[in-house]
Amino acid sequence: MKQPWIHKAKTDWLFIIGPSFFVLALVFLFQDYITKIENEYSFYTWLFLIVFIDVAHVYATLFKTYFVKDEFQKKKKLLILLPIICFAISLILFSFGSLVFWSFLAYIAVFHFIRQQYGFMRLYARTEEKTRILVFLDNLTIYSVTVYPMLFWFFSSNRKFNWFVENEFFHFENQGVLEILFWIYIAILILYAVRTVILSVKNQFFNVPQNGIIVGTALSWYFGIVYFNDDLIFTLLNVISHGMPYMALIYFKEIKNRTNYRSGILSLLKGYKAVFIYVAILVLIAFTEEFFWEFFVWNENISVSSFDFSGWQFLVVPLLSVPQFTHYLLDGFIWKTKKTI
Repeated sequence: MKQPWIHKAKTDWLFIIGPSFFVLALVFLFQDYITKIENEYSFYTWLFLIVFIDVAHVYATLFKTYFVKDEFQKKKKLLILLPIICFAISLILFSFGSLVFWSFLAYIAVFHFIRQQYGFMRLYARTEEKTRILVFLDNLTIYSVTVYPMLFWFFSSNRKFNWFVENEFFHFENQGVLEILFWIYIAILILYAVRTVILSVKNQFFNVPQNGIIVGTALSWYFGIVYFNDDLIFTLLNVISHGMPYMALIYFKEIKNRTNYRSGILSLLKGYKAVFIYVAILVLIAFTEEFFWEFFVWNENISVSSFDFSGWQFLVVPLLSVPQFTHYLLDGFIWKTKKTI
């Protein structure tokens, strides 16, 4: 029985499964320098992690939707209406206050991040036996290793990091609840380990990528949110483990394996140069968006204007958030197929 790689073993490990393990190893090796890096190289960490990975991965969706003529025609109404709906919802939410808007977007983002890990797990389980109990145990495991750290965040003392802004999540410190949740979490991990051993012996086959994505997810979410309480460590594990696999998935499934790009920008995505053009397009769009965020809203990492745009944020923030908000919702539609997720 062959391993159900998305592309190849080497590339899957490098870009989809491996980032969680690689980043965590770097964190343990260089954790004594984390504070120094945060203080002295904050611009570069922002540029690499937020712009080149986090924001860039949002626009990778374009290569499965808006940039692909046949796909755009299939989902034309959805692709046109969804950004408009996202903008309208954002306007309404922001009218109740910026914290209401950012809190809503943060919960949507968390759900999206969790569902992506579920999606990868199901994609790597596509050749596995699909009985109700086995599917249930797989789903229980992937949701537990992502939901437990978030619940820990909600019920523990204040963390030194945010998803978007301060006080965005419901928070109620309760050690009793945390202890109960911890033992439930441990029980599910033991159940997963036992299930994996029994199934591997029975079938004489160990699904490397499926188990790799589950273990990698468990490690990145636990150490990024629960074990460490550091903004840069959280960002490293959260952003790289989410953004890099998504961009790789789009490239392998929608660019490298697609042969019907005959015109426009996508006609350039052929041969060895395809990956460089793909990354360059994502980085260019991402930097442009983030420049507008800095210019009109944040003014933290790039200071280019002394003009006060605070009176326009009710319009600017909802407008600039449309690509991100659309990405979160659109992903729930474009990956639903009978064969994979």
